[in-house]
Amino acid sequence: MDAVAIRGVLLDFSGTLFRLEPGAASVSGLRLRDGAALDADRYAELLAVMTVPTGVPEHLPAELHEDWHRRDLDPEVHRSAYEASLSAPAIGLADGMPALLYDVMLAPGSWQPYPDTGAALRLLRERGLPVAVVSNIAWDIRPTFAAHGLADLVGEFVLSYAEGLVKPDPKLFELACERIGVEPADTLMIGDSAEADGAAVRVGCRFERVEPQATASRPDALLGALRAHGIAG
Repeated sequence: MDAVAIRGVLLDFSGTLFRLEPGAASVSGLRLRDGAALDADRYAELLAVMTVPTGVPEHLPAELHEDWHRRDLDPEVHRSAYEASLSAPAIGLADGMPALLYDVMLAPGSWQPYPDTGAALRLLRERGLPVAVVSNIAWDIRPTFAAHGLADLVGEFVLSYAEGLVKPDPKLFELACERIGVEPADTLMIGDSAEADGAAVRVGCRFERVEPQATASRPDALLGALRAHGIAG
């Protein structure tokens, strides 16, 4: 157990609490340029493009790199950057498919919580520890939490597009700590990106990384991260 007690917790969204895993019905109409349906491998590649936490997709034209870097600050830029990326010849989607796939990403039902997301959030509630979700994102993710009955377990949503800041900017973590009323030194940040989420240590938070695996392959990483910092169930 840590010597210093954790008094508040910040949590990333994609790859940490939830993962983009649309059901088969959500993507059944998606086709490649040759008319074939998406196969499992290509589908996995597209999901990776749509949830990359840092860097730029290798097939994105250079003139769109600036838009990609600021996509999480502006919903319109986010849509145009993703659709441009998904429209690249290397991706191979048929005309009109990038817009449809983008809409799938925004649907609350396309995001699945990790098996221990609910248990971790309920544990924090039971321990009286305030929680903020801190995400680089260009749309409101509250409906996704609500769709899974988890919205009431999060005290604050600190979202890049609403705040005009993106991780790893330390100001976003400072703002999140302020919103939950806890000093950074008493706060734990849990996320899947050492570069983006790990920047919380620059303001004094502690950090625990979880792997952004498929939900079925990561049953209890969140609870393990909490236990590692003295928050036991």
